[in-house]
Formats: sequence, C-alpha cells, structure tokens
Amino acid sequence: MEQQNYQYQDDSVFVIQEGSVSKKFFANVFLWMFVALSVSTAAAIFTNQIPGIQSLIRDEATLKPTILGYIATFAPLGLVLLMGAGFGRLSFNTLLGVFILFSLLLGVSLSSILIFYQLGSVVACFVAAAGIFGIMAFLGYTTEVDLSKFGPILMVGVIGLVIASVVNMFIGSSQFDYIMSFFGVAIFTALTAYDVQKIKRIGLGLEENGQQIGSNDSKKLAIMAALSLYLDFINIFLFLLRIFGSRK
Repeated sequence: MEQQNYQYQDDSVFVIQEGSVSKKFFANVFLWMFVALSVSTAAAIFTNQIPGIQSLIRDEATLKPTILGYIATFAPLGLVLLMGAGFGRLSFNTLLGVFILFSLLLGVSLSSILIFYQLGSVVACFVAAAGIFGIMAFLGYTTEVDLSKFGPILMVGVIGLVIASVVNMFIGSSQFDYIMSFFGVAIFTALTAYDVQKIKRIGLGLEENGQQIGSNDSKKLAIMAALSLYLDFINIFLFLLRIFGSRK
C-alpha cells in the first residue's frame, strides 16, 4: 500500500508549548496505529494457519490469487480512498469501522508473505522496520527543523514508486524491483519523520483552538493520522522484506 498525504491544516510551524491536549492526541494516534497493526497481524496469522482459509484467496497449485484474493488485495486501497474522500461526511464510528476493516483486509492480503518467505526473515524484517520507524518517529517529534518543505518531494517519490511498480508489472524485472525497494525504504523512512512532525502540529493546533480530545473532529483526525503512520510502517516493512527476506 502506498502512502496517502492528507492535508489536515496549514503546515505553518507552531511555537506554542505542547500541552496535555496535544500529548493525548499524539498518544491516541499511536494507540490506533497499534490497534491496526494488531488486527492485521492477527488476520495474517489466522488466514495462514487455519486449514482451507488460505486456499480461498490463493490457488494451492499455482499460488496465484483467486478472485477473493484480488478483492482482499485491492479493497484496502479503495477503503483508504473512501476514508480520505469521506473524511468530512463520515461519522467517527463509521470512519473507525472502515479503518478496522482496512486493517483486517490488509492482514488477509499480507498473509501470503508467510507462504513465500521464511518466518525468521519475516520477523527480522518486522523488527528492523519497527526500529527504523521508532528512530524516525523520535526524530520527527523532537527536531526543530521544519520538514514540511520536504512533503512535496516525498510525494513525488511515492508517485514515482507507484509508476515504477506498474511498469515493472509488465517488465517483470527482479533486479529493477530490488533497486526500487531501496528507494522505497528511503522514501517511507523520511515520510515517517515528516508525518510525525505534521501530527504533532495537528495536536498543537487542537491545543491552540481550544478543542478537546473527545470531540468528533479530533477523534477522526487521530484515525486518519494513525492511517498515515500505519502505511509508513507497512511500506518500510515490505520493502525491507523484498531486500533482505529469505524465500522458501
């Protein structure tokens, strides 16, 4: 899945001191991200371990996706677009439901990883992705450098990755895919710091405007922010797996 860039508010730098509202908002964002990762992980393990479930989404002989497999693969992208386009119209409960469904379907889609890659390398790449994500999140939160100017550049990089991936679907070059994976890790690593700083600014904006964490808008913003970080993490993990993963 590719990163979606949602502009929640102006990218101007806030200089007010961070208060309780901002910190609670930031904590809620990471809480929802953790929930999404937990749902995806559980769905991937369940789909891979329960007999007969994996055969519903992937042909056992050819290992190619079935119709349900293609639905599970492309439905999460549609749900991301739905969340972005319907942010202003959807209620918090509806948005949360779509977010959980997105996490569930993506986990089902990613279950095939355990078919093609050795479990040890999957775990190692997941831990490495968590480490990279954690370091960049810390840097994005603590740095005083304005990262907003890098946003357009990073979005161009994401679009470039998408176009290159589509082209490689026809070329089928494993070497080209390998090279793209390094760019993918670099782009989404940088996006992590960028998104974390943007989320911090959103929290500061809520603080400045006197909004409470329990308000409908703030809760919806937390879900969308969690989605951005979730996509950053998943993409780092997947690109690392392409580079370092040991196939069966």
